[in-house]
Parts: sequence; C-alpha cells; structure tokens
Amino acid sequence: MYHRNGASIRNIAEVMWETPPEHFDAHSKMLVTPAASAGTRFDFRISSYQPRGYVKPHRHAIQEQIYHVLEGEGLMEIDGERVVVRRHDCIHLPPGVEHAIYNTGLVDLVFFVITTPPTDA
Repeated sequence: MYHRNGASIRNIAEVMWETPPEHFDAHSKMLVTPAASAGTRFDFRISSYQPRGYVKPHRHAIQEQIYHVLEGEGLMEIDGERVVVRRHDCIHLPPGVEHAIYNTGLVDLVFFVITTPPTDA
C-alpha cells in the first residue's frame, strides 16, 4: 500500500474478504475506510454475493449509499418492492429507506458500495 500526504493507493489483492453482520454467502473487501486510510467521510468497498447470497432488509438512520453493479444480476428490495438489477445499474439509497439485495442469478453478483458517512451513529 502507498501513503503520502493523506493520499493512498491500495491494490484489491492486498485486502482480505470479510463477511459483514447479517450478510449470508456475501463478502466484502473494505477498500477505503477510516480504519484503512486517512479518509473520514465515506466507506468504499467491493462486494461479492454468491448465488443465493443476500443481506437482510435493513435501513440506515443517517447513511446514504450508492451501489454500482459490475457483474451478475439479482433483486434489489427497496421498501418491500423488489426490482431486477444487473450490470451497470446504479442504485441510490437515501437515509431511512429499508433495503436489501439478493443474488438470484447463476453467477456471483459483484458491486461497489459507497457509503457516507462511514458510520451510522
């Protein structure tokens, strides 16, 4: 990893996969977080959900999120309504909106997640 004056470069291979709470057959690499870089305003990760993988419906009090689907397809649930999402769909989730994502496809569902602020406190 490279650091200079608060800037950093990190290769995805340097980061271990993690399984966040309430995620099932779903893993993430935390690429830019307050713990892993000098950034304090957002969390940036890549997530990979195996077929049948999902995160339980939940909501964030103050966090706002953007998902960008890179590979695969699945269902995005927003306030109880499910919509098919696939490659290059961009999903915006304001604070307070209940949401979940499910891999209903045949291959891994891979997407970026940008969250601001990085914690929901």
